[in-house]
Amino acid sequence: MALQFTVEKKDSHSNARLGRLVTAHGEVETPAFMAVGTLATVKAMTPRDLEEAGCRIILGNTYHLYLRPGIEVIRSLGGLHRFMGWNGPILTDSGGFQVFSLGALRKITEEGVEFQSHLDGSSHKLTPEKVVQIQEHLGSDIAMVLDECIPHPAEREYVRASTLRTMRWAERSLRAREKNSMALFAIVQGGMHEDLRRECARELTALPFDGFAAGGLGVGEDEAALRAVGAYTASLLPEERPRYLMGIGRPEDLVAAVAAGYDLFDCVLPTRNARNGTLFTSAGKMNIRRAEYASDPRPADEACDCYGCRHFSRAYLRHIHLAGEILAAHLLTLHNLVFYQRLMGRLRTAIRADKLREAALTTPNSGSGIQEPE
Repeated sequence: MALQFTVEKKDSHSNARLGRLVTAHGEVETPAFMAVGTLATVKAMTPRDLEEAGCRIILGNTYHLYLRPGIEVIRSLGGLHRFMGWNGPILTDSGGFQVFSLGALRKITEEGVEFQSHLDGSSHKLTPEKVVQIQEHLGSDIAMVLDECIPHPAEREYVRASTLRTMRWAERSLRAREKNSMALFAIVQGGMHEDLRRECARELTALPFDGFAAGGLGVGEDEAALRAVGAYTASLLPEERPRYLMGIGRPEDLVAAVAAGYDLFDCVLPTRNARNGTLFTSAGKMNIRRAEYASDPRPADEACDCYGCRHFSRAYLRHIHLAGEILAAHLLTLHNLVFYQRLMGRLRTAIRADKLREAALTTPNSGSGIQEPE
């Protein structure tokens, strides 16, 4: 088996579950949040920082690594884990989100995606088979199939055609896998249409994938649709396989998604917001650039035990951020990742104690959601 997944406890008042994901590079307690390391690095963080922050699994991006530094470079240097010095599990996204976000540079056909590099304009083609092969060369623990992340709003006819193509691509991806040591997850699409989501999930869950993801959410729909369609999609997925909600990262949305039954999450929100001077705290979001913190001696979050909160004041963090010092990106990113990992830890504890409802009520509202991978 490429991975083992065990549901260890279910919440009595929701669909949340406590699980354990076992890969060749270690175990992960779920629900878990994956820090985004698109280019084989989580920005401003060393692998040691990630471990100390509580990260147990991280995410890389097939599309971006394929373009730079190139798959052969990574393969020749021992694979992605050795290349980036990370010994824990790695999930690699297939590049399906870039099919969505780089729309002006690509053309979708039945065969795959033809695109121009956003770096130098060179022409490339990704097929479902090639994407699987690339991830095998990277040595990914969990690989994602190639799909199209459908924009919103979109005409139903387009959504249906795209969803059916994603289903065909998933079957081709499964046939292309050669390394049984690499887990392969399928992605359920269907836009905001429950019947299309149901059809897609029915076909994909009949195939021997190691896990399933919900894609095409957080792309412009309102919060009610995000949560309703996300919860509905989770209800269609097998209980014995891990469920991954792609690209959703507001703390309050993570709590809702955990209650819906998802196990894995990723988003650039904690790292990108940190570089922009925004911190997630026990009292909500904090903009460290604000003048009111110019002489504030308190830590950013008095309830946090990260290195920055133990050693530095709000005044100092504001000063180095406004001065453009590299240390600011490091300290603020570390804080946000610790916040996210502590949040997931509290949710796991709450599920174990059948108190997820209480944990949800104490989660601060923390702002905007999905963004382009870093």
